[in-house]
Amino acid sequence: MSLTELTAIGPLDGRYRNKLEGLSELASEQALQRYRVQVEIEWLLHLAASEAISEIPIPSDADCTALRARYEAFSSDDAQRIRDFEAETNHDVKAVEYFVKGAVDDLPSLAPHREFVHFACTSEDINNTAYGLMLLALRRELSTAMTTLIERITALANDYASDAMLSRTHGQAASPTTMGKELANVASRLGRQHRQFLAIEVLGKFNGAVGNYNAHTVAYPEANWRELSASFLQRLGLEQNPYTTQIEPHDYVAEYLHCLSRFNQVLLDFDRDIWSYISIGYFGQKQVAGETGSSTMPHKVNPIDFENSEGNLGIANALMGHLADKLPVSRWQRDLSDSTVLRNLGVVAGHSLLAYQATLKGIGKLTLNRTALAADLGRSWEVLAEPVQMVMRRLAMPEPYETLKRLTRGEQLDEKRYSELLDQLELPAEADAVLRELRPETYTGLAEELARGLEPGNLT
Repeated sequence: MSLTELTAIGPLDGRYRNKLEGLSELASEQALQRYRVQVEIEWLLHLAASEAISEIPIPSDADCTALRARYEAFSSDDAQRIRDFEAETNHDVKAVEYFVKGAVDDLPSLAPHREFVHFACTSEDINNTAYGLMLLALRRELSTAMTTLIERITALANDYASDAMLSRTHGQAASPTTMGKELANVASRLGRQHRQFLAIEVLGKFNGAVGNYNAHTVAYPEANWRELSASFLQRLGLEQNPYTTQIEPHDYVAEYLHCLSRFNQVLLDFDRDIWSYISIGYFGQKQVAGETGSSTMPHKVNPIDFENSEGNLGIANALMGHLADKLPVSRWQRDLSDSTVLRNLGVVAGHSLLAYQATLKGIGKLTLNRTALAADLGRSWEVLAEPVQMVMRRLAMPEPYETLKRLTRGEQLDEKRYSELLDQLELPAEADAVLRELRPETYTGLAEELARGLEPGNLT
């Protein structure tokens, strides 16, 4: 059976392929090969530029361009050629080495020095650096979608900044807020995680078989290998991890995944809250022509986008939990169990991106039902028991909390019964007048100000 979107085992390469086309350029097997080729070529050029390695002639600009074109224009044919080498070597990185040596063989000035390809490298020098490049690329892709989400939610927070609504703590009627303030809470939380995600250092190691530069110092004892390694990694956009075994220990990968998982968990919380607001009628959803809500109940417009997002966030976070737990653990100087696990980084990113797309689609369908918000507030005058007892505290009246608890706990008040409650309390005239002017929809504190106080530039 040939591989198509209908025959693929996984949904990312099947059902959702058309939504994630760009991701295959960043996190597929072919992409990993491309990053490996990039690392091998750039290491050769870095050695050639070093004064300590005099045997390699400094390549001409034309030769540098020709070599870099081998990864910049890396094709499916190139990837297949590496796979053909791997069929002989049964080693994926050795296959990349032979591919790069073939590219060097095409350049007369460098061909005699082909054995400096992969010089003093263990496979993990190439692999960990290639995965570092992948994680940088994935972060750029994820960050773009994260920024869009934060901006859209921030815009809604401003649009609905003054729209009063009943809060629900423990699912019960509580002090009013505004829809905008509740959305601002989410935007602020997402923004904080996004900033932390961007701040995670992506590390690399390039220090040989067990991290000690053993072969390096025998071949070139006078070279400053620690500096050569650090400067090479920095050229690629990575920070050096100077203390490693054969592998970079992946602690930073766990940090990266934990931070991404926290962003996802905040978004999942948002998805569930919006789903619930739709359920109680606070939000309606724009109907899409031709779209079916239920196969048997024609009246329904289901919140499927938020449900789709929630499901994909759950899968992504479950995988990230395993990756973050497993990757920092390796027996002695190296075992191979991280290899198959790391190949799922693109899967994590894919499910995360699907979730972000679904949430954005759902946000685009939302319409605020101000009538429903007002009706809930109109049925819940008991929430004004809080400000009444605070005024009584200020006036040093006896047992204000206990008095209001006795009069209101478990009760639902309307405007008339609220007025009767004030009559019973016999408050001083000035305080009584203030409290009689108060209404649930005006008892929102600084909610509107807070909703409008977000600084989008500080969130992303």
